Amino acid sequence: MIGYFIAIAAVIVIAFFSAEVWMPRAWYRAMLYPGGKPNALSRRLNAAWARLFAAGIWPTWLASLETVGRRTGRVYSAPIVIAEIAGERYLVSMLGQNANWVQNVRAAGGIATLRHGRAEEVRLEEVPVGERAPLLKAYLRAAPGARPHIDIDLNAELSEFAKIAPLYPVFRITRRAR
Repeated sequence: MIGYFIAIAAVIVIAFFSAEVWMPRAWYRAMLYPGGKPNALSRRLNAAWARLFAAGIWPTWLASLETVGRRTGRVYSAPIVIAEIAGERYLVSMLGQNANWVQNVRAAGGIATLRHGRAEEVRLEEVPVGERAPLLKAYLRAAPGARPHIDIDLNAELSEFAKIAPLYPVFRITRRAR
């Protein structure tokens, strides 16, 4: 009897955590990001993922981004995927312009910390809208979890990515001079 309960619980957990793959985009966003903002459950999940990514036990393209809150001054962590394109590293806001980490980075003049086992002080330079299309396409290949948030087919033409480029901030990661 306990074995059946564990099996059913495991199926439910797997279905929930793979929802981004099989669930329609609108349902997934409504479930975890109503109004484009994370609800209580997704905030807890994001905090857990940020701690795991910061520990450095996952691949190097999974990290935690630490920003100083623009109003509170507290340090906030967000799990992020780093896309490496032509030897440069980039971050993309899958939640668009109003994501807290984006607003915090802009308020801090691009100053942030990446954590993946160790801390790396960085400056995030916003990429102009006209240069974002190929970066967005590469990011979607690197970050399957972002696909439900960005309404475009992974194999769409670059011209289609150019149309949505103003909606999704892209930041080039550079080392911060001390």
